[in-house]
Amino acid sequence: MSKVNFKPNEDRILVEPAAAEEKTASGIIIPDTAKEKPQEGIVVAVGEGTSDKPVTVKVGDKVLYGKYSGTEISLDGGDYLIMRNSDVFGSL
Repeated sequence: MSKVNFKPNEDRILVEPAAAEEKTASGIIIPDTAKEKPQEGIVVAVGEGTSDKPVTVKVGDKVLYGKYSGTEISLDGGDYLIMRNSDVFGSL
């Protein structure tokens, strides 16, 4: 998990997506054009939440989210997703 100097607003969280699978379980190498977007990642920053929407995850949690959730951003040379806390399905 990387450390980022970024503080999301309100009920948003910053997630570092897990790496896409390079091989299938049977050992077949997956080309870049066929790789699935990861649906899990590590929370690296959380906002304060709002009075009616508190943030339910904390930094370091491994979370599951929808395939097309969040907005991709680049910070400090890394790729991250910023999304609302409600886009997270749950923690692992």
